[in-house]
Amino acid sequence: MNDFSQAAIETEEIIELLKQELQFKQTCQRVLQKKVIEKAAAEHELDVTPEEIQAEGDRLRREKRLEKAAATIAWLADMMISIEDLEAGIRDRLLAQKLAQHLFAKDVEKVFVQNKLQFDQIVLYQIIVAQAELAQELYYQIQEREISFFDAAHIYDIDEHRRQLCGCEGTLYRWNLTPDIAAAVFSAKPGEVIRPIKSDRGYHLFVVEKFIPAELTPERYSEILQNMFTTWLSNEVNYLLYTGVASE
Repeated sequence: MNDFSQAAIETEEIIELLKQELQFKQTCQRVLQKKVIEKAAAEHELDVTPEEIQAEGDRLRREKRLEKAAATIAWLADMMISIEDLEAGIRDRLLAQKLAQHLFAKDVEKVFVQNKLQFDQIVLYQIIVAQAELAQELYYQIQEREISFFDAAHIYDIDEHRRQLCGCEGTLYRWNLTPDIAAAVFSAKPGEVIRPIKSDRGYHLFVVEKFIPAELTPERYSEILQNMFTTWLSNEVNYLLYTGVASE
């Protein structure tokens, strides 16, 4: 546990450090975000109840394994915050979640349907090499079963990390890929080796392990909702910066 109570840190020193660490703008933006959320929540008559704060506090304590009151008190002291600070932070987070739901929950399914193709996923393997001739040679060798795709990736890929993973890129959305590569891999059959494709990174060979059709799972629902809320919040903060008044 660190005790800074006798360190005599001035507010100006904290501000100076934030500027030097290039965190000052980000911190100011977060303060403005809080103002925007508070104003919008009041306009829409949204609030957080003491019971909701208590429930989230209990969840947080379980997450941090603070089963006993003494452990919670010690953790708060180590964080240099009071129980009131903790509850205020919980309220802010819950209020932001309520506002996001209130503003955008009705639009999530529509956004998902309109952009469904972009939420398709694949489990993808790839090899990137620097020379076109090597890429073509590897393609023919793999086709003729002279070497497996995964062995070729382990030996020839230009990226050390991908070599260690035998070419595994993991699960990717369509929008993680450039349009030409996305078109090629999403039209391929699982297990099919795709002919070399040139990019500014080199020459690519791909194999799709499987396709994962888009589905509005709870995780994707939260992702879309949060993206919509983040975009709105950013626009509101920018409006504040230019006009000094949050938009209606």
